[in-house]
Amino acid sequence: MTETVIACRSCGANDLTPVLSLGDTPLANALLSAEQLGEPEPTFPLELVLCTACSLVQITATVPAEQLFGEYLYFSSFSDTMLRHACTLVARVIAERKLDARNRVVEIASNDGYLLQYYHKAGIQVLGVEPARNIARVAQEKGIPTVCEFFGSEVASKLANDGMRADVIHAHNVLAHVSDLNGVVQGLATLLTPGGVAIVEAPYVKELIDRTEFDTIYHEHLCYFSLTALHSLFLRHGLTIVNVENVAIHGGTLRIYATPSADRIPVSNAVRKLLAEEETWGVSQPVSYRDFSENVKGIRSVFRSVLGDLKKKGRSVAAYGASAKGSTLLNYAG
Repeated sequence: MTETVIACRSCGANDLTPVLSLGDTPLANALLSAEQLGEPEPTFPLELVLCTACSLVQITATVPAEQLFGEYLYFSSFSDTMLRHACTLVARVIAERKLDARNRVVEIASNDGYLLQYYHKAGIQVLGVEPARNIARVAQEKGIPTVCEFFGSEVASKLANDGMRADVIHAHNVLAHVSDLNGVVQGLATLLTPGGVAIVEAPYVKELIDRTEFDTIYHEHLCYFSLTALHSLFLRHGLTIVNVENVAIHGGTLRIYATPSADRIPVSNAVRKLLAEEETWGVSQPVSYRDFSENVKGIRSVFRSVLGDLKKKGRSVAAYGASAKGSTLLNYAG
């Protein structure tokens, strides 16, 4: 049963302003078998809105997580780029935080152990939390201890009570996928040790807007984050974002480092600078997103025109692959 949000997923405000409508669209990663091609395919509204209270950009439809992620097709280890990204980050975190066998690292939505394997090889205790049953089995077969659950405040409390608190928690490209943002961030706060750090990566909404990356919008991605939106979300749960980096992966990603506010770690100049830049840009102002909507409509028009001209000339067009982005592009273009 799909739910439609009428209040912000983060702050609960009702100040939701439409940004872009992509129409009714099938689930991007629900690939059909040959036998299913003749059957009606379920579609769901794909509407993008802005919360002017906390600046969170989000879609309005919530497809049940079990339907999206109970069995999942994407294995992170299939991507050489993701493996290099993970290996480089792990080596850096181990060196900077002087981690050894006394420390524990937890990853939320740990997939097939693509990142935790590098900590494991370094002799550091690891634990994955992965909701997809098929993928959790693969991680366990690799020797990565994995809890098959959707992470939230309850799961975090149980793990903490079982003595599984973490010195480092990774959450890469997962925050955008969860409907209960506050439950997940509260879970991070619960599971972190004093002096610990949560390292979170999420696609950056400014890159999406500036580069008209509308094809990254699909039902798995419920939210599109600015640092401003993340800052208020994490503070609400006793976590302070002390550093931020802009990473090139996934078309532009924010990597934030959040620590318990009680640790009183100074906030970096990078955080102050980016928050100021977003305020100047107008991160919470609907007018800042107006050109984006028009640019998307323009791309659709040009795309259809090019394909129409090729068809008139009797040309054939072939597409290779089955990316989630392709689903949004093809359905929006009709």
